[in-house]
Amino acid sequence: MVHEIALILAATLSPFSELRGGLPLALSLGMDPVLAYFLTVGANILLFFPVFFVLRWFYDSLLCRIPLFPRYLQRLRTRTQPKVTKYGRLGFTLLVAIPLPLTGVYTATILSWMLGMDWKKSFPAIALGVPIAGIIVLAVTMGVIHGWNMFVVR
Repeated sequence: MVHEIALILAATLSPFSELRGGLPLALSLGMDPVLAYFLTVGANILLFFPVFFVLRWFYDSLLCRIPLFPRYLQRLRTRTQPKVTKYGRLGFTLLVAIPLPLTGVYTATILSWMLGMDWKKSFPAIALGVPIAGIIVLAVTMGVIHGWNMFVVR
């Protein structure tokens, strides 16, 4: 059981699959759907903190020394400020809630940092999108499993 949980967490914390890979993997390994949902959603939500704060540390210690990068970030933040003010939280929630490639916690966290959002404002928006994506992924996965079982003769 520990080996399966480690595999599920590895898939969930991977930037390539995140929740969209961890939850179907958990169900395919025979884990209870409710337990699989809470395990993968919880791990995916907690992923925000290391990504955001490691990115901040990396910028403060290394990237700020590259002359073009701070100017690029400032121009980006200035250009996008009206849209961030208008759509910021809702936009990040919808970005994470739609379970498509490149629309997960990694992307939303990196964008929130690049756009200069405070982590106390961006975290709740991103964290709200994860359970929504989890429900969608769970429903699709359970539907596929149920549909597959209907056509497989036992």
